[in-house]
Amino acid sequence: MLLVVCVLTVVPFLGLCDYNTKGEPRESIVSYTMIESGNWILPRNSVGEMAYKPPFFHWCVAAVSAVCGGVTEFTSRVPSAVAYVVLTIAVFFFYQRRRDTMTGFVTALVTFTAWELHRQGSNCRVDMVLTLFTVAAMMLLYRWWERGMKGIPWWAILMMSLGTLTKGPVGALIPCLVTGVFLLCRRVNFFRAFFSLLAFGLLSLVLPALWYYAAWKQGGQEFLDLMLEENVGRMTQTMSYESCVHPWHYYFKTLPAGWLPWTAVLVVLLFVVDWKGLRGKWNGVKGTWRQWSLSKCDSLELFSWLAVVVVFVFYCIPQSKRSVYIMPIYPFLGYFIARVLLWAEQRHHRVLSGFGAFLSVVGLLLASVFVVLKFIPVSADWFHGKHAYENLSMVLGLQQAGQWWQWAMWLVGVVVLIWWWRSRRGVLPLMALILAIYLHVDAVYKPPVLNAKSVKDVAALIDEKVPADKGSLYEFIEAGVTSAGDPVHYFELNFYLHDRVGDFYHEKPQSGYLMIGDEDLHNWQQKFEQEGYRFTPMWNSGEKRMMKQQLQLLSFEKLSPGNP
Repeated sequence: MLLVVCVLTVVPFLGLCDYNTKGEPRESIVSYTMIESGNWILPRNSVGEMAYKPPFFHWCVAAVSAVCGGVTEFTSRVPSAVAYVVLTIAVFFFYQRRRDTMTGFVTALVTFTAWELHRQGSNCRVDMVLTLFTVAAMMLLYRWWERGMKGIPWWAILMMSLGTLTKGPVGALIPCLVTGVFLLCRRVNFFRAFFSLLAFGLLSLVLPALWYYAAWKQGGQEFLDLMLEENVGRMTQTMSYESCVHPWHYYFKTLPAGWLPWTAVLVVLLFVVDWKGLRGKWNGVKGTWRQWSLSKCDSLELFSWLAVVVVFVFYCIPQSKRSVYIMPIYPFLGYFIARVLLWAEQRHHRVLSGFGAFLSVVGLLLASVFVVLKFIPVSADWFHGKHAYENLSMVLGLQQAGQWWQWAMWLVGVVVLIWWWRSRRGVLPLMALILAIYLHVDAVYKPPVLNAKSVKDVAALIDEKVPADKGSLYEFIEAGVTSAGDPVHYFELNFYLHDRVGDFYHEKPQSGYLMIGDEDLHNWQQKFEQEGYRFTPMWNSGEKRMMKQQLQLLSFEKLSPGNP
């Protein structure tokens, strides 16, 4: 049942949204170049950039795409979706075998419906795949401890190897760190714990070392500098450029947001708990506090808490922070949220019913908006400000949406939302309610809204005006030239133009076609003309903005110094 629910609520919608951020096409274009060039070690895209991460995720995308006939939005998101589903099933088995079936089932569904995981489970990014391998390695190392720390946990080592091949040594460091702290809390001899995990960690680096060596043979010092900066500099705050810099308390804000809608349930429960009764119980056990020790705690509870705390603290240390970095704590924190929900089902079921009523009303209003928009004439005068064109495009996209399968998903969601009022007691009906809302969002709302931000249509127009056989296409972005590292490119355009956009600034071509923002053109045109370039305007993107600028398409030719 869990597998069917996970697959049906994720896989059908993977290809509905075009790329609308730089992150997804940046990853997928690596897989595209692997297939096109045959270089599966360290491919470079058309602007000469090598991948910033190890290749396992890109191998997966390339493998799926090779079977399906090419890299698309759907095929590039399949690895993340598979990791998302497998992670949910693994969470179920891990807690079901050590607690009971209902606890495992609710923990898995709570994890599956956390907004952060749901969002990343349908993205072409490495983070969900890394999360799967990290969590799986921790669970397998825990099983190794359960079995008396005998033998070598080869499956855990394999998971850490694949995690390292996905995003670097952090894929092995985190599982060993969490397990090491757990073993010490269980009073395992320090040297036995340290050297056992050190050996497992080193074994997990054997497979990645083969790739690192092969990549170094291709990339040389440039590759070494990049890997050291990404893996060492990011942790030690010695990077040559700023990347996702946030204060130490950043995760205290993003974690509650990532756990929506369950964060709201927990907040409501804070107001119904009998704090006076808890205080009396605390006074009763206060005298035994000195006899309490970590070694007497329940092992599963302790390991789950340590997985949450250690990973959270670890990622609070570096300046570079993103909400997805702490995703490995979600399954373990989900276990405690599931315990709270099952407790509330017995003691405070009215809270769950009230929250379900709120979500049901919100979901039905959301469904109604989709229908009402079909009968309202939308005017551009309604929208103002710098995002007016984008907001207008989103609303018009919603108006035009409504294929038969979208109406079918809309109807299924509405039926579940109405059904809840007949079966509204319990945690599982609440889960069904949340999944129905996600169904509405993923099938009906996300595609037209996010596609309004995509530049796929712009790429199609450029490809029509400058087909591949007409001439070479180049880009110039001032921020990409002046940045200290992590250069900026038109990743979306380059993907939809089949990786044929060259680097104008560094290649200095004699002729061709240039994509450049209007502000960058104003700042650099005189300098380029002094170098002998002459430009002829061909097209501009109008109100559609790329990197906050109007895109200009120009033909150019570089004249010799003797020509006028």
